[in-house]
Amino acid sequence: MRETGIEREIAGEKAASLGRAGKVVAESLAALRALPQSADRSRVAQRAADAVHALLIQRESCGLRDERAVFRDYQVPGEVIARIGAIPRPE
Repeated sequence: MRETGIEREIAGEKAASLGRAGKVVAESLAALRALPQSADRSRVAQRAADAVHALLIQRESCGLRDERAVFRDYQVPGEVIARIGAIPRPE
């Protein structure tokens, strides 16, 4: 079955949205990593958790349901995973 123009456009929008969400995750995690462990990290960690959660939702809407890939690829620290309530499954 051939893909229609609208289906191609939707696929492109999904890919672009995933890319934008991934960029926000990378930036928020970089900001968190830049803070010393002794600093008050709660606001920055929550921002990172919100970004990761948004990416997970976006991926799920595209049929990508394995959160472990996000945690691994972005090296999401435990303090962020705990804030979104995700429990990574063993690989």
